[in-house]
Amino acid sequence: MIKVGLTGGIGSGKTTVAKLFEKKGIPVYYTDTKAKHLMTYDKLLKFQIIEAFGKDVYHSNGRLNRKTLASIIFNDKSKLTLINNLVHPAIAADGKAWYQAQNSIYAIKESALMIESGSHHDLDVLVVVTADIKERIRRVQKRDHVSMKTVENRINNQLSDAERLAHADYIIDNNDFGKIEEQVDALHEELLRI
Repeated sequence: MIKVGLTGGIGSGKTTVAKLFEKKGIPVYYTDTKAKHLMTYDKLLKFQIIEAFGKDVYHSNGRLNRKTLASIIFNDKSKLTLINNLVHPAIAADGKAWYQAQNSIYAIKESALMIESGSHHDLDVLVVVTADIKERIRRVQKRDHVSMKTVENRINNQLSDAERLAHADYIIDNNDFGKIEEQVDALHEELLRI
């Protein structure tokens, strides 16, 4: 089975692209969703996060307080590095088990921090989704109901598109939503032939 990584900056449209592959029957591992699950239900990881950031990063019901954690990590690069160093090993192990359970010609792991975490080295193909910065900011503001400054801080804590593209095997341009489906169709056909 071919292990495909799908990455791009915040607001680039990774999830939209991933869902188009899912419509074709391709399994997708959503790293962000899985990370939130593990941060709530993996006892060791949860303990480590509380030790590092305090119990306020969890609600009284035990669920992750994403807003509080985001306000900490996106305003301090050392805190962002710390959370990534805690979460990435748990995701790597979980993702490896997930790949082993799949039964398709290829499967996709979707992740914003694939290159930063080094997990792209464990994959056969890397697809980078791109979009203009202004469009990415607009999308995230609409989706998350946050200020432009908040989105800019998040973007500044990620690699630039140029840095991501240096690692890309394939690129999907998501500036025009009407054109991404044909790009996904073409890439799907190519991956089936590898």
